[in-house]
Amino acid sequence: MVQTATLALMLKQLNLTSIARHWQTQLETAERNGWDGARYLSARCEQELADRHSRRISRYSKESQLPPGKSLASFDFAELPEATRAQIQALAGSSDWTRQARNLLLFGASGVGKTHLAAAIGHALTERNVRVRYANTTALVQQLQLAREQLRLEDALHKLDKYPLLILDDFGYVKKSQQETQVLFELIAHRYERASLIITSNQAFADWDQIFPDQMMTVAAVDRLVHHASIIEIVSDSYRRKHALGQRGSEPASARPAPATRSMTSSADSARRNEPRASAINPEAE
Repeated sequence: MVQTATLALMLKQLNLTSIARHWQTQLETAERNGWDGARYLSARCEQELADRHSRRISRYSKESQLPPGKSLASFDFAELPEATRAQIQALAGSSDWTRQARNLLLFGASGVGKTHLAAAIGHALTERNVRVRYANTTALVQQLQLAREQLRLEDALHKLDKYPLLILDDFGYVKKSQQETQVLFELIAHRYERASLIITSNQAFADWDQIFPDQMMTVAAVDRLVHHASIIEIVSDSYRRKHALGQRGSEPASARPAPATRSMTSSADSARRNEPRASAINPEAE
């Protein structure tokens, strides 16, 4: 009895919470089945690791602030080319690109599913032990601007470093003040070759002078974002509009514009021309 009480205390101090909860029940199972000590200990360690993984994923999911219910399984890929679907699944299925501090830029009109895809990739990577943070770009920039006014911008940027992947949704959706533009650029420059970004935008590079009013800053921001990036442009009808109007499956094929996507690898030179060069891309390649 004394040994049992002492063991419980030691397990608690070692933070072996799963073993502490189940060791007695599992010991009875081990005795019934004739397990030796090594097999019993191995089983308990496996359970401890599994429980820790589950708790960690739950914690990462909660802190990510990702929109719930956005998964690749719930996304309608019917109108996307197979190559684009495969590329998105590759990005969701491997965390290698986040370890390489690569970026993903999703372009397209409002309602084509950019946010859904970004969030789905975020959820998938969370399941792979990647810490992800989702944010509306304007809201995050306003928070960083407030931090700057309080002389703690550097601390705020470093706090975001704990997330290997930061998702900036609706990038450039609202025109920013000069102060907010500067903070946005500092965020991009701070994460350059240090951590990954997913950016969704309904504005092509040619229109980014509305986000960064200074041309030099525009070029510098684009250069940093596209240097190690996968770029996907989605051209399709708005899913929200089709859902609202009940058009899916009811509109004659001849009346619908042909949907398409472009998957691009970009370079700094093509960014300066404001025309990303179209080509196939391996999301894991430099």
